[in-house]
Formats: sequence, structure tokens, C-alpha cells
Amino acid sequence: MAHFDLEEQEKLAQIKHFWKQYGNLLTAVLVVVLLALSGWWGWKAWQNRQTMQATALYEEMERIAANPAADPDGARLTRALADMKDRFPRTAQAQQAALQVAALHAQAGLAQPARLDAARAALQWLAEQGRDEGYRALARLRLAGLLLDSKSYDAALAQLSADFPSEFAALAADRRGDIFLAQGKKTEAAAEYLKAWQGLDVQAGPGSNYRQVVDAKLAALGVQPTSAAPSEVR
Repeated sequence: MAHFDLEEQEKLAQIKHFWKQYGNLLTAVLVVVLLALSGWWGWKAWQNRQTMQATALYEEMERIAANPAADPDGARLTRALADMKDRFPRTAQAQQAALQVAALHAQAGLAQPARLDAARAALQWLAEQGRDEGYRALARLRLAGLLLDSKSYDAALAQLSADFPSEFAALAADRRGDIFLAQGKKTEAAAEYLKAWQGLDVQAGPGSNYRQVVDAKLAALGVQPTSAAPSEVR
């Protein structure tokens, strides 16, 4: 029994020595780990609350959009988007709302030209502040289209001057072609349409519907995309 008592005393002495030497360090590490876990859980809870609240606002915006008679000038839509931008600017819901509100304003702008300003503003915000590069690319493409319609050619080209994700590059080239064609720059338009035609081949295959549209644009310029160069435009 004395032998076992001695072993127990040795173990206790080792533990006391270890704790004396490393106890403060272990306590500090444990505190840091607990604080980190607490912070992570708190951040996740905050993120979930943000998502739920942003979703509620998005659903309210959809209810407004579904009843245009109650919002004839689009002011409620604009306020709903402004609320989302102010409170939840980094959420997917705010970015989706910007695209939807812009589309609704642009459609109404055929009869109410003042609403085109609201459409451009929504897209401009998304192009500059959007968190997701895909949403930013869509915003620039659509904004360039609205600027093209208003004959603001330089501003439209400026929206297309930034780098686009690969899946949007062909669409950006096609839109640049439209702008150059509207300016009467047929050679430059053909060069961009060719880029679009080639890029769409990579993305969707030679039979894609959109590629056929670009093919028709090239044909209208007298260009055969399989072999022609922009300098051959008549």
C-alpha cells in the first residue's frame, strides 16, 4: 500500500508541477477558444436574423410589385428598395430586389419616362455596391442597355469597360456591338459580335438560340462568322 501511496503522491506532484508551469497558458487558451466560439455563434445568429428580416422586406416589395395599381408612380417600390439598401445592403435579397425593381421601373418607363431614372439608379447601385459579381455583371449589362436606349453611348460603353466574369463576357461583347452599331461604327460592331459569337459557342454550343441572334446580326453586316474578319464588313 505504501508503494501505491508513493505513486499517487508522485502523480499529484507531477500534476501540480505541470499546472504551475502551464496552468496560466492553458487557461488563456481555453478563454480564447470559448470567446471565439461565442463570437462565431453570435455572428451566425446575427446573420440568420439579417436574412430573415431581409426576406420579410423582399416579400413586402413583391407584394407592392404585384399590385401596380396601388403604386402608380412606383414610389412605394423605390422606398422599399431604399429600405433594403439601407438596412441589408450586403444580402442576396437586396441585390435581387434591385434587379426586380429596376425591371419594373424600366417597363413602366415606356409610359412614364421619369421612372427610367429610378431604374438606372437601382442598377447603378447594384453595379457599384453589389456583393456578388454575377449580380454586378447583370446590373452593368442592363444599365448599359437602358443607356443605349437613351442614346447615352459613352456612358453605356463605360458600364461595359470593367472585367466581366467569363460566363457574362459574350453577353457584354454583344451589348458593345449593339452600341457601336447604333453609333454607325460597323467594323467595331462586327468585331464585338464575333467575340460574342465565339464566346457563346463555348458556353452554350453552336445551336444556342442567343447565338443564332448574334449570327443574324453578323449576317446583317455581311459577315460570315466562321471565317470572316471585322475588316470584311461592307
